[in-house]
Amino acid sequence: MNQAKLLKELTDYCEGSVNFKPGDSYYWSPKDKTVFYQEDDPAEVGLWTLLHEACHGLLGHKTYHTDFELVLLEVQAWNKAEELAKYFDISIDEDHLQDCLDSYRDWQYRRSICPRCELGGVQLNTKKYRCLFCDNHWAVSESRFCRPYRRKID
Repeated sequence: MNQAKLLKELTDYCEGSVNFKPGDSYYWSPKDKTVFYQEDDPAEVGLWTLLHEACHGLLGHKTYHTDFELVLLEVQAWNKAEELAKYFDISIDEDHLQDCLDSYRDWQYRRSICPRCELGGVQLNTKKYRCLFCDNHWAVSESRFCRPYRRKID
């Protein structure tokens, strides 16, 4: 299946609950209820990503408050994408799916490691963690797209 055919079928399947618009990358915008996608992407990975992002919309994903919640949203979207892939007679490579999820799990893990003792911490809010072992506190960026810097809070 090519991208144009999948877009047509997804548009019909979503019945107006999710919009599709060409963009610079693949992502779901809950504000616009729109999946942005790279137009004329011939790669099979693009089809899988398009399905995944559409599933964020179909599942009503809006925002997250913790890193763990973000990972759960990603798992839900990939599970739904696998279900839809069968419906559209597409096969999503399991290694690709796990690589995508690993990127979020690795990001979450790196943010949760204490910069002082290098053991695990717990997230207190969107920007702060606390170490369970040495009681250190540190701040992280709210962005999920940047390197997980950890800054000690005095």
